[in-house]
Amino acid sequence: MGYRLLTVLVVLLHFGFLAYLVAGGFLAWRWPRTVWLHLTAATWGVVVVAAGLACPLTHAEHWARRRAGETGVGEGFIDHYLEGVLYPERYGTEVRALVAVLVLVSWAGLLLRLRAARQPRPRTRPR
Repeated sequence: MGYRLLTVLVVLLHFGFLAYLVAGGFLAWRWPRTVWLHLTAATWGVVVVAAGLACPLTHAEHWARRRAGETGVGEGFIDHYLEGVLYPERYGTEVRALVAVLVLVSWAGLLLRLRAARQPRPRTRPR
């Protein structure tokens, strides 16, 4: 039972990472210091996709499944849990592009918010 629970926890962690990858830049609007964590996550996401690397969380999931007596899913996390489930496989490139656009928009918005916060505010005269 322990390895099955570990498998579920790794899958949840993987979903959480992907959710943070998409939304973390927007969270930085509220907590600007977290942008460095998001920058790290986004860089990792780009490296994994661009270099065709397998994510360590996918390896961990497959390992835990084998230890639990199951077979590994035989494919990557996104291929197994998202493509064909949340969106049709044929739109994989478009979904990746949309994620990239969301990340860039979130960073641009953060930059604008930080610049606006640094601008001196006009003082109003007391009446």
